[in-house]
Amino acid sequence: MNGRFYRNNLIKVLGEVFICAFIISGCNFDSNSIGKKQMNTSTIFAMDTVMELKINGDKFLLTDSEHMIRNLEKKISVTDDESEIYELNHVKKAILSDQSIDVLEGAIDVCNKTDGALDISIYPVLKLWGFTTGEYNVPDSKMLDDMIENVDHSKIQINGNTVEIPENMEIDLGSVAKGYTGTMVADYLKENSVTSALINLGGNVQCIGSKPNGDPWNVAIKSPFFDSNSGIIGVLKASDEAIITSGGYERYFEQDGNIYWHILDPSTGMPANNGIVSVTVVGENGLMCDGLSTALFVMGLDDAINYWKDNNESFDMIVITEDRKIYITDKLYDEFTLSSEYYNMNLTVIS
Repeated sequence: MNGRFYRNNLIKVLGEVFICAFIISGCNFDSNSIGKKQMNTSTIFAMDTVMELKINGDKFLLTDSEHMIRNLEKKISVTDDESEIYELNHVKKAILSDQSIDVLEGAIDVCNKTDGALDISIYPVLKLWGFTTGEYNVPDSKMLDDMIENVDHSKIQINGNTVEIPENMEIDLGSVAKGYTGTMVADYLKENSVTSALINLGGNVQCIGSKPNGDPWNVAIKSPFFDSNSGIIGVLKASDEAIITSGGYERYFEQDGNIYWHILDPSTGMPANNGIVSVTVVGENGLMCDGLSTALFVMGLDDAINYWKDNNESFDMIVITEDRKIYITDKLYDEFTLSSEYYNMNLTVIS
């Protein structure tokens, strides 16, 4: 196939490391503010991304957190042939662990609440495009139409811990996995008296409290524009919440002058192309924020705004459009600062 391909795992990893570094860079810690505890950091590669955990607490908590992340990955990975989700996809009926059921039910809840703008059964279509393998191609329209007929999360049957899916269906929990993981780790750390931590799962960020000195965490929002010099569109001050962004820039390819990204519209099987280039969702529930960041991207600006107005008690959002405009919910407005590169961008407050 002709065309230029943009996905490069090394670039992706380095980019995530850069964002991690930026998030931490505004934090200056001293012994007076920390007291008896100290900041400890660990960096791991899991769920196909670089993760950095920074906590004001004991090192053993980091080790435990790493084990929790890897154990979850082994259960819900769509590519690990020993995972529960892999078994379900290939046998079509499987008994899942309580934790896998928890993630699955949470994902289906977001699918239902967004009327299928998020659909975890779109995995075969992602494979058809090559987004799961790196062997990108624009699918034949007839083949795409045939596959779309099998995309329907409502056909997933859960009876206790037994899950059954139709013969031609495969599911993928990647759209919510890191969000769930961030909240899972945060809950564990809080249970062990951690009051200050930053959990960065490849750009999916979960904060516990504020910095040890009492200041909010500074979380960088990545620029979705390919001509960006800094790579950052702005910085959000955050405490005790998840901040999760989805954008077409995360994984895409170009063919015959057209750009195709991995965020697909479940109703068409085509990349969602409605003027949105990035959605950041902020809230307490990481799984919900993760799933919504994709669903709102698929909905388009007007429907995303209307969805927020109907559900504004559970999350806030920043939506960036291809015409270089930013739409931000009123609660976040005072907490968000544009980077110097984008200081004059048009910013609209949604209330």
